[in-house]
Amino acid sequence: MKKKMTLLMTLVILLISSFGISEVSLASTGNEGINEKLGLPIVVYGEALSDAQKSEVTELLEVNQHEQVDEFTVNGQDLANYIGGNPNANMYSSVKIIHKDTGQGLNIEIVTKDNITEVTKEMYTNALLTAGVQDADVLVASSVKVSGHSALTGIYKAYDAKGVKLDEGRMQVASEELDVATSIAKEEGISQAEISELLTEIKKAIAEQNPATREEVEQIVKEQLQTLNIELSAEDRQRLVDLFEQMRDLNIDFDQVKNQLDDLTGNIQDLINDDGFWNNLRAAVKDFFRSLSNFISSLF
Repeated sequence: MKKKMTLLMTLVILLISSFGISEVSLASTGNEGINEKLGLPIVVYGEALSDAQKSEVTELLEVNQHEQVDEFTVNGQDLANYIGGNPNANMYSSVKIIHKDTGQGLNIEIVTKDNITEVTKEMYTNALLTAGVQDADVLVASSVKVSGHSALTGIYKAYDAKGVKLDEGRMQVASEELDVATSIAKEEGISQAEISELLTEIKKAIAEQNPATREEVEQIVKEQLQTLNIELSAEDRQRLVDLFEQMRDLNIDFDQVKNQLDDLTGNIQDLINDDGFWNNLRAAVKDFFRSLSNFISSLF
């Protein structure tokens, strides 16, 4: 019996060791001093944060790593002003923005992934490219669980406060894009990665084909759904057509960010592949513990 218990403990220790993988955050921006060319980093806090929550977010966003930052607060009225949202909304999502040189691209990092429950970094990237945001590192954090939608408003306010005027129509359609992406992911039971890939591929197709009519937009949406083997309800297909028709009316030139869209496709594919790997791993671990339980039962 003693030998069996020793063997059992050895197996458990080996299992714990083999899966003791820690996630390394790449969000750190380091202390780079003041960039006089690009300006100070910008931090926008959600107004609903308590003092303790704000201190936590300050630490999460590594604000103290910078010699100076420009700080602002975003509230429900900003939500109403920028995207026509509820002026009484409580705003918790907070962001830090570091401007980059032209051509360096847009990089999004969600620092508190467990607290941003509906929006992924790929969704943020897609929406911000739609809004016209380019060449920046954007970090998103919340000290409480939120959907993540309001972070866009904080980013819009940051640009506005620094004198960079984003197109109002593009801001609103970008916010709608985020709403469509998250709601379709929930209602249709497809993954966040799959809906992000769909939106990205539609944009790339629009950049290549430059559709002149609504019918051509509808055909692009249909083709990409077929290519990616995604089935949606007639209502959700119509929502996608309406969304991209709005983008066509705004003359959004996705060809300008095609390289970034290509990079986004690669990142999403990696995510989809990773999801498959971890699903298989979870199944293997579950099987192991089932076998382990049976083994323990056999000892007694």
